Amino acid sequence: MSRWQVVPATKSDAGEILTLQRACWVQEALANHTLSIPALHESFDDVLVSLSHWDTYVVRDTGRLVGSVRGRLTDGEYEVGRLMVAPDLQGLGLGRLLLEHILRAGPAGAPFVLFTGALSVDNQRMYRAAGFEISGPQGDDPGVVRMRRPSL
Repeated sequence: MSRWQVVPATKSDAGEILTLQRACWVQEALANHTLSIPALHESFDDVLVSLSHWDTYVVRDTGRLVGSVRGRLTDGEYEVGRLMVAPDLQGLGLGRLLLEHILRAGPAGAPFVLFTGALSVDNQRMYRAAGFEISGPQGDDPGVVRMRRPSL
């Protein structure tokens, strides 16, 4: 049994989700040599609104919000987003736990898609281990890759 329990996010989690998001995407900005990462520019209100448009899940460790992930059905694909783990807990399996959870939460028969930094080697390694493959760039942004996997 895991020491972490993945539970649905609530509106009261929005502030902590925003704080975790900023901590995680600063690392991504450094790895990818860019500050033009949407997660870094979202406000508290943006995060609050996203909770009504995405299936969002969180993990707490002794009361502290330490991980989150979200997903939604878009154009027949289940889009996985904002997979994040507190920097001091990365490498312990929490990201993998969150990814496995959101894959099980997706609708039956829908393929999965996500976007990550072109230079985010560790992220890409975890996603490949879960069956994702790079399926091209994200639109006009060469710094972001689109990864896809078949439905479960």
